[in-house]
Amino acid sequence: MVFNATEKEFIEDKLHQKIKRAIDKIERMKDMTQPITPENSIGRVSRMDAINNKSVMEAALRTAQEELDAMQSALRRLSTDESFGLCDRCGKPIPFQRIALMPGSTKCVHCA
Repeated sequence: MVFNATEKEFIEDKLHQKIKRAIDKIERMKDMTQPITPENSIGRVSRMDAINNKSVMEAALRTAQEELDAMQSALRRLSTDESFGLCDRCGKPIPFQRIALMPGSTKCVHCA
């Protein structure tokens, strides 16, 4: 086991907090990616700007969803996988400080 019980508990709490914030963020982003209705009386330039903003928000939404998936996966691995905290690439332990800041990390700083 890479982390002791106290460290694992800290990481689990951190993951739960980050997952909750990510879910809230994703819900807000979903509202901002709704289709732009043509019956809105905005000008052509404003409509193009709104469409561009929607595209940017959709990309951010995809990234946020990927981060959420990584955190949920980390939470599952924390409780079931003895190799949690080991780098996927080199197999060396990932420092606790890195996991504490980025609980979804699967690689050490060197390999990332």
